[in-house]
Amino acid sequence: MITLPTLNVTTDAAPAALPPLYAGGQVAQGGSLGLLGARSVLDSPFSTTSYTSELIENQQGRTAADTLINDSSVRLTTGSNGFDDTFSIRGFQVGSQDVGLNGLYGLISSNRAQAAYIERIELLRGPGAFINGISPGGSIGGGINIITKRAGDQPLTRLTPTFMSDGNFGIQADVARRYGANNEWGVRFNGLYRDGEASIDDGNLRSGLAALGLDYRGDRLRWSVDGIFQRDDTKNFRPQLTLLPTIAYIPSPPDARSNWYPGTSLRQQDSTIATRVEYDVTDSVTAYAAIGYRDGWNEQTFPDSRPGGANALGNFPLTNSYYDSYSETVSGTVGANVRFNTLGIGHTLNIGYSGLRQEAGNAYIPSSTGYPSNIYNPAPLPPITAPRTDPRRASLTEFSSLAVADTLSFLNDRVLLTGGVRFQNVEVNSYNTATQARTSRYDADATTPLFGLVVKPWQNVSLYANYAQGLTRGTIVGAGYDNTGEVLAPYKSEQYEAGVKVDWGRITTVASVFQIARPNSIRTPENNLAYDGEQRNRGVELSAYGEVVPGLRALASATFLKPELTNPTNPAERGNDAAGVPDKTFSGALDWDVPGVTGLALNSRLIYTSGAYLNTANTLRFDSWTRVDFGARYTTEISNKPVTLRANLENAFGENYWLTTGNFVTVGSPRTFIVSASFDF
Repeated sequence: MITLPTLNVTTDAAPAALPPLYAGGQVAQGGSLGLLGARSVLDSPFSTTSYTSELIENQQGRTAADTLINDSSVRLTTGSNGFDDTFSIRGFQVGSQDVGLNGLYGLISSNRAQAAYIERIELLRGPGAFINGISPGGSIGGGINIITKRAGDQPLTRLTPTFMSDGNFGIQADVARRYGANNEWGVRFNGLYRDGEASIDDGNLRSGLAALGLDYRGDRLRWSVDGIFQRDDTKNFRPQLTLLPTIAYIPSPPDARSNWYPGTSLRQQDSTIATRVEYDVTDSVTAYAAIGYRDGWNEQTFPDSRPGGANALGNFPLTNSYYDSYSETVSGTVGANVRFNTLGIGHTLNIGYSGLRQEAGNAYIPSSTGYPSNIYNPAPLPPITAPRTDPRRASLTEFSSLAVADTLSFLNDRVLLTGGVRFQNVEVNSYNTATQARTSRYDADATTPLFGLVVKPWQNVSLYANYAQGLTRGTIVGAGYDNTGEVLAPYKSEQYEAGVKVDWGRITTVASVFQIARPNSIRTPENNLAYDGEQRNRGVELSAYGEVVPGLRALASATFLKPELTNPTNPAERGNDAAGVPDKTFSGALDWDVPGVTGLALNSRLIYTSGAYLNTANTLRFDSWTRVDFGARYTTEISNKPVTLRANLENAFGENYWLTTGNFVTVGSPRTFIVSASFDF
């Protein structure tokens, strides 16, 4: 009889029902693969990393973005304290709305995921439409899934005051208890409040968060529910604009604390309720279901540099607008996994249905006049004379998909072969926000395959390969374009990937090669967002993580990418690099327990990103940039109660640099000092 691949999920160092921590505690030994269930790193036919709350806390991450930049395949393209966290994974954009919550899309804040309620951040590199279903924004570069905190077996009452330069103070509470004869009932509450000037001169960031997690763990039944309320009020958020693609040279980035649009504001609020239940029908059959609802809105004073953008001297035409929006999302999944054997071959059969319904609306009220301005000497925002109106429905999106996959196990789990198929349907209706008349509709479906192979010639070595297709909803054009609100057509994407993973005992290394292809997005001369041919990203990724020697923990990764335009409208651009995609990135972090000083640890991090092209003609290229962070923490006891003091300095050398997506640019975060003290009672 062949034993099926399993994960040991009982450990003192990790919450129940989660894969255990790997050496050093910064990452986990495995994570969730959606439809395919939990897999260890070596048993997964994909490239994944699961970052832990220990890493988040020790690097003092405020949002998920602060942790994900530890991976070279991930870059933040909007800058901290912008209007949202937009990522680039393997050279393709992944919006904040495409971050999952315990396996469900559409439930995380459309702006950013606060770190206070996060237990794990699971990163999947490459398209995840097969294993996770279709994401609201149609991301294909990778998937991000947030695992929320649950109460551990030991009672917890922790209070953490914080300070962040240049004058932002905060307080966080984390309280957890378990009840019942066998600790089967759990309650965990996380609360957060911050207020004060953050990363923009004369700006103010006020954040409030309340997250409550309840769970039950019985012999066969596991149930959980999460309620999350998040509110952010920002005055003078991090700006971004466009640069004219025909300029003679790229202007130098302004000071990272400067604000090109003095007077901006952003008010954002999100409320989420979600629940999940799992039941072991037999020892070999598990059924599950999950559903969640989120309601969110944004009110923005949103400047724009249209028409055109900034020139080489930093001059640009400044207009102003109200860009308010809302979205209501219902997201759910139901399925089962069945484990059995046939003729000595182990099977893990997974069947799952997922669905999402999202109504989104906006109100875009531009100013009637514009002023000349400059990124180094900005003009005041032009007044908006038209009245501010409530957002009205702009789109109604409905996704549904049914998937079946089987993982076959041969030779005592030395060979794992996964095959599957997913039927996906995408229906999107677009509406005129003024008249509410339907302006367009598409209803598309596709049957897409999945193939995954893992071969372990030795117990600690895993050779893997995968092929996946996905159907993706077309992009909903955001502010900054003349076709704002338009929904582009759906499209298929596909990925090929192969690699090798080696667990050396305390260090794991991964090397992979991949190719991902999808339609290329451009800004047309008419200032519309449109597809133009295909963008094909081919790359090599190298990574290592774990504990180098006792007391020295490390994370390191490098990505080498060729983001090629394969069939653009302009034949002269065929073979050029896609705009805004760097070809080399590196991330490395060390965390060191100082010998001879009990409780003292030092850490550092280096993030390097090569230059990227401003335009598809590849005539102008941004400079590369390097960010260096330092940190220290000291753990001690006061009155027999644990206390941890932490201090981190991000962008220690104060480098000013451009972040770019090809369509928009902004500056990276300034030098930022963060200090906190965690008191356990």
